[in-house]
Amino acid sequence: MTGRVQDKVALVTGGAGGVGQATVRLLLAEGAKVMFTDVNEGDGQRLQAEWAAEFGVGGTGSAVGVSAASAAPADRVRFCRQDVASADDWTRVMTELEQAWGAPDIVINNAGILIAGDIENGSVEDFRRIMQVNAESVFLGTQAAVKAMKARGGSIVNMASVSSWMPIDGYAAYGASKAAVGAITRSAALHCRKQKLRIRVNSLHPDGIWTPMTQSQAPGVPAKFMLFDPVKNPAGRACLPEQIASVLLFLASDESSAINGAEIRADGAILGVGL
Repeated sequence: MTGRVQDKVALVTGGAGGVGQATVRLLLAEGAKVMFTDVNEGDGQRLQAEWAAEFGVGGTGSAVGVSAASAAPADRVRFCRQDVASADDWTRVMTELEQAWGAPDIVINNAGILIAGDIENGSVEDFRRIMQVNAESVFLGTQAAVKAMKARGGSIVNMASVSSWMPIDGYAAYGASKAAVGAITRSAALHCRKQKLRIRVNSLHPDGIWTPMTQSQAPGVPAKFMLFDPVKNPAGRACLPEQIASVLLFLASDESSAINGAEIRADGAILGVGL
């Protein structure tokens, strides 16, 4: 039995964070070779060691619900420190990836930051930083991925947000950065089609996700008020990182081969509900 991305080469940015962790782990469980990057070097190295043991030959065994056939050897997961807003870092990371396993089949631009600020009180310094990390990084990452994938094709998935199209007054800069992600994605997908490249580029637009980044914006708020619970909080909107990772896996895999240039919403029908 083979995994859904068996033997594919994947790169995931922000891999030491909530959604990134869940995504890397799922890709490994489904047979991929995964390089993940983050500025958090301590957690990145720790996770690399944990996953190498969990999915590696002679390690601690397969993950719960993962067949032994999809367990990954220890050399199928690597961590690389990266500032995603640095063009030099993108060059270095892609070089290391290609030297290790060859050109990527999958690139998931997941890294991002969240800083509160409405249009009246938000600072231009915060705006610039958010645009660098959330939008400029996706431009750089998508550009690097297209160049690396030109020969044999692949799938690029860019993490956006419902704030890319739905106004949220307390996060003006964040919404602007995610709107840029959507625009970059659509432009890249059209470019690849016109150039007859076998590269798909899609964006994922989640609502709230129960991650440390989200929790930092609501200190002291109990999980039951932010995380969906059919009994305690049936109207809750936030979802688990693993749920988003499952959508990313689908978009990264050949199962979504007919989907290109799309904005995939994972938002619990918020279009008809609002905040």
